[in-house]
Amino acid sequence: MNIFSHSQETETYRQNIKLLPIRRQTNTVSIGDIKIGGTEPIRIQSMLTSDTTNVDACVAEISRLDAVDCEIIRLTVPNQKSIDSLPAIRAEMAKRGIKRPLVADVHFNPRLAINVCEFVEKVRINPGNFVDRKKFEIREYTDVQYQEELERVEEKMLPLIKNLKKFGCALRVGTNHGSLSDRVMNRFGDTSEGMVESALEFLRILRKNGFEETVLSMKSSNPLVMIQAYRQLVQAMDAEDMHYPLHLGVTEAGNELDGRIKSAVGIGTLLCDGLGDTIRVSLTEPSENEIPVAQSILQSTRARIYNTDFISCPSCGRTFFDLESTTAQIKARTSHLKGVKIAIMGCVVNGPGEMADADFGYVGAGPGKISLYHGQSCVERNIPSEQAVERLIELIQEQGKWVDPA
Repeated sequence: MNIFSHSQETETYRQNIKLLPIRRQTNTVSIGDIKIGGTEPIRIQSMLTSDTTNVDACVAEISRLDAVDCEIIRLTVPNQKSIDSLPAIRAEMAKRGIKRPLVADVHFNPRLAINVCEFVEKVRINPGNFVDRKKFEIREYTDVQYQEELERVEEKMLPLIKNLKKFGCALRVGTNHGSLSDRVMNRFGDTSEGMVESALEFLRILRKNGFEETVLSMKSSNPLVMIQAYRQLVQAMDAEDMHYPLHLGVTEAGNELDGRIKSAVGIGTLLCDGLGDTIRVSLTEPSENEIPVAQSILQSTRARIYNTDFISCPSCGRTFFDLESTTAQIKARTSHLKGVKIAIMGCVVNGPGEMADADFGYVGAGPGKISLYHGQSCVERNIPSEQAVERLIELIQEQGKWVDPA
């Protein structure tokens, strides 16, 4: 699939539209053959819903995700049996020619995180439950006691760091709102500040011990909390000269329209801030449904270009043609032109001025008449509407923007 990288199409677009922020520069982290951060494209990932011990189900789901261009695939590792299934999953992936990197999602058991490094490209741990057991205990920690707890965390982290280095495995420190440790909860509360401090504790330990292949996430089911936590995390990391890539997501977003809107609000807002290096849309649906939503969010924020970008007005009484059917017709003919922006406008009111940065414009000029634009310049006026779609295709070809469908 020919997808423009961030450093090419996206930066060109951001330079043309001065109000958009430049993407935050980060370290580059390798997840197998895929890289995250730096000038790499913003990567899309998902998580299997299948039981990891069910090899056939996992491979079938991985195949579906591969088919829709999911770049990184996570699976849950709740026990040693799940780890034992990974070689068989890998073997079946190889038979099908699937080379997607795998991420192991580990909670509560540090030993599993240590053992799984040999079989995956990245491990995800939650700092709220990696070492600490959440008992909802109310306790006041002195500074000395708090430091002693951090030393205990570091002691448990050292074998994991050793194996991460040994097997060339990356790490995601994935903080979730609502799953902070009792220690952090008692000092910071269940707040975005607590989420940030929980992550920073682990980052400091990792950096102290010479491990930098780290990705961060600050997830919440509430997009407002999620947005605030990521923004605060970036400020805190900047203060400590840390530049780790960010994994964006609204966790437990739900399904159907609600899940898509929540994800778009949370992830899209941060992408517009210039934040984010990989994203996951969490839907209560088959995992492959998440990928087109993620692609649409990236496309809509101009963070990564996947498709033709269509701009069309909502129609009104001034519209001179059937906007819905015409838009559908133009999309059917041109949706394969990745990176090309086409405006379909009902009348001159919504025409040249509101087409913004469109490459080509199809604008109603009067009953049964269409004017065509290249950029902001009208190149043909009063074309009969029955000929206008074909003439638009010819204009795109003349301007060197046409490629034949695959």
